[in-house]
Amino acid sequence: MQITFKKDSEKFSFPLPIYETIKIGEAVSKDGEDFSVFVGLDKKIASQLKQLSLDKSDTDLQKNTSDKKRFGLGSYEDWYKKNRTPFALIHKDTNALAALVWFGPEPLDEKEGNWHTAAWRSYPSFRGKGLMKDFTKFAMDAYVKSVPNIKFWIKVKKDNTGSIGLAQALGFQKLQETSPGASLLMVKYL
Repeated sequence: MQITFKKDSEKFSFPLPIYETIKIGEAVSKDGEDFSVFVGLDKKIASQLKQLSLDKSDTDLQKNTSDKKRFGLGSYEDWYKKNRTPFALIHKDTNALAALVWFGPEPLDEKEGNWHTAAWRSYPSFRGKGLMKDFTKFAMDAYVKSVPNIKFWIKVKKDNTGSIGLAQALGFQKLQETSPGASLLMVKYL
């Protein structure tokens, strides 16, 4: 995927006010589909996120994330109060939410430093198209420009090989198992 930063995008700092969005990039996938990259979610995108999170047919999402509880049954507003910064990849032809990445300050156990959690997911009709590595790296770079001198961590289920592979491709390293057989903690030092 080829992503270019939108040169005339406004200057911004994180977190944005809730439901504010700023278009920060344009993207073209390997198969020629056009996308826009936004920081922040407006009410329409947040509504799509809720519906996607409740989609029982998306067994990968239901198995590998807490999105049903977090966004489907829970409140986007409550989640946003944790100083999360979401990035959305929007398919231009359909205005569909293709993928989501978010970051936010959250300590990592007793580890010292300025830790921020990271999370990512793509949605069924956009999976397997080679979007996530470039989109996540683009979002991570934009976030770090506004919030420098941080370290990232993720918690991922051990059988979620796709997410583990993406994390490794982005420079995350396995730190430890959080519970026997269930999850891994992975970190990225900048």
